[in-house]
Amino acid sequence: MHHKLPTAEEIAKLPADGGSAYNRLIFESSPYLLQHARNPIDWRAWGDEALELALSSDKPIFLSIGYTTCHWCHVMERESFEDVEVARLLNENYICIKVDREERPDLDNVYMSVTQMMTGRGGWPMTVIMTPQKIPFFAGTYFPKSSMIDMLPHFSRIWKEEREKVDEVGRSIIENLAKAQSSQAGGDLNASHLDRCFDALSQAYDSEHGGFGQQPKFPTPHSLSFLLRYYQRTGKEEALNMVSHTLRQIRLSGTYDQIGWGIHRYSTDREWLVPHFEKMLYDQALFAIACLETYQLTEDPLMKEACQHTLDYVSRELSSPEGGFYSAEDADSEGEEGKFYLWTKDELISVLGDEDGETFINIFGCETSGNYLDEATRQRTGKNIPHLKKSISEYSHLQDVKPKEFQQKLENIRKKLFNSRESRVHPQLDDKVLTDWNGLMISAFARTGQAMGIKEYIIRAQKAADFCLSELRQPNGRLLKRWRLGKAGLPAHLEDYAFLAQGLIDLYEATCTPHYLDQAKQLIDLSRELFEDPEVGGFFLTAKDGEQLLTRPKEIYDGAIPSGNSVMAMNLCRIWKISGDEKYRDCLNRSFSAFSGFLESNPSGAENFLHALAFVLHPPYEIVISGNLEDENTKKFIKETNKRFLPFKTQIHLPRQFEKSKIVELAPYLTAFTSSQMPTFFLCRDYACDQPRVDPKEVGNILNTLLVKNQDSLD
Repeated sequence: MHHKLPTAEEIAKLPADGGSAYNRLIFESSPYLLQHARNPIDWRAWGDEALELALSSDKPIFLSIGYTTCHWCHVMERESFEDVEVARLLNENYICIKVDREERPDLDNVYMSVTQMMTGRGGWPMTVIMTPQKIPFFAGTYFPKSSMIDMLPHFSRIWKEEREKVDEVGRSIIENLAKAQSSQAGGDLNASHLDRCFDALSQAYDSEHGGFGQQPKFPTPHSLSFLLRYYQRTGKEEALNMVSHTLRQIRLSGTYDQIGWGIHRYSTDREWLVPHFEKMLYDQALFAIACLETYQLTEDPLMKEACQHTLDYVSRELSSPEGGFYSAEDADSEGEEGKFYLWTKDELISVLGDEDGETFINIFGCETSGNYLDEATRQRTGKNIPHLKKSISEYSHLQDVKPKEFQQKLENIRKKLFNSRESRVHPQLDDKVLTDWNGLMISAFARTGQAMGIKEYIIRAQKAADFCLSELRQPNGRLLKRWRLGKAGLPAHLEDYAFLAQGLIDLYEATCTPHYLDQAKQLIDLSRELFEDPEVGGFFLTAKDGEQLLTRPKEIYDGAIPSGNSVMAMNLCRIWKISGDEKYRDCLNRSFSAFSGFLESNPSGAENFLHALAFVLHPPYEIVISGNLEDENTKKFIKETNKRFLPFKTQIHLPRQFEKSKIVELAPYLTAFTSSQMPTFFLCRDYACDQPRVDPKEVGNILNTLLVKNQDSLD
């Protein structure tokens, strides 16, 4: 099925130098590094040995950073890194180091900042030439062979003959990195920052096709989740409509895999038709959560379906037998981007027959000449990306057939195409398990299972959480970054702690099991010890005892995934309200202060961080549900709470004999609650509660009224 990399057993049989067919990367765990193990280049992994060799041999370092499913990384490998002439120039004049950005986000962050500083843009593969002291003097991204042939001798000569110029460039870079780091702090954050973010997103919004900007167009689920919270605070329909329209357009488009489900990385065009075909675990998690939240607000069945199908794709393709989630599927197969996902008209007819084939072709926008353009020539290839203009239920109304019958017919057609596609050569699976991305996916499964009452999803989240806590956590409590083929390693970074803690809090709310909340609190406390900036506030990306780089990055920008500071801010909100411990609020306020300057100049640059601000300003409320989980009314109270989109609350289950429960140790104020023989619902703010409720219908009405009141009070 998936293309497999060398196994641990095969690698163990190789000689110590890797053998003539391999370079040293053959002994690494990263699938990305293993992809380059057959290059004629003397690649080394980042580490003391490579850096010391550069120093002792007085050679500059050629640093290449990429990731397993990066299309242009594959292109540069074929064009440059597999070329003997390029390899000779590199091997003679440089110490060559390969880095997997997903395993070393700290290195990626620092050198991406340098690349953007020097070139005005960034991307992968990233190419950096630097001194043995890790100080860059050239940076760029993708280079074909012709550029490499010119560039490599030039910078080798600069290194040998103009060392003072190298030092001058290096000093300038370090000064600029320091300035960029110090410009984030500012004044207080308030509701105007939420309004400014909404205004910025409104201006960038594509009202015709959904999404933000022109092309390439990314799904940016964190922008959508911010807008849902803004709608919940203000009642502005425009915010909700932007989200609903965007998610609908994506779900119907070629950016969503109509045959096997799951979302591709991004769209190369404004219409969401032609994607960059790789599928990343974090995109599935964030997209599923955005669809779930929209479904909770709108009850749109298309959103429910999109959420469930995305999670079902992850269960099928990105789930390890051991419990963790794999990282990604490649865009390429058999050397061509998208080949696995594309169909000619003849192929469709061959698999489906004339009648079903024509039905699929008409509904899913397929053409004889194809709707997919070759990336290089921009010519039609005869191949098609299946996509929809309307939902299946809308098509059934147009064709005057019963919706259920029509949907079943198209589902049977989809299954035939899926089964046929399974016989193709699959894109390579990136089978490493990353702690941070697993945290995001634990949240997606836990929250969806909780909201929709799907036990299988909650069990899947528990399995992944238990895996991370046993396989990716050391005896001293610290996390590791990556697991692959039974081997865990690499220091974890802020995102690993923040995302896993978030997943564990979500899993606590889904299971009412205090163990997960306790583990989350431990990770948050350890994060403060390892990563917090005690002087300015906020959290560094790397631990205080981590490797010394050019700068110790402190990231707030929400890119493809939320920043660790953004997610940690929301974790602090929740653990503060759950535990009642004010030290978490104080830490949160220092974070707000640390990044207020950034938000002044980048109103929509950290939407996830603004989730925490919205939570504090709302203000939040605490829901306490008392009663045994087996009691019917306890179940009904939980269901009434779970099915609603309530982003400004914490939720605690208090068992009837709560004195012996771990939850009281985590939230000591709960001892003030009176034990009752009857399941009881408490709605509280700042730990002052309304009168206890024992009727589930009354609770549902209170929650509905509460939401309306909150919106009215803000207008």
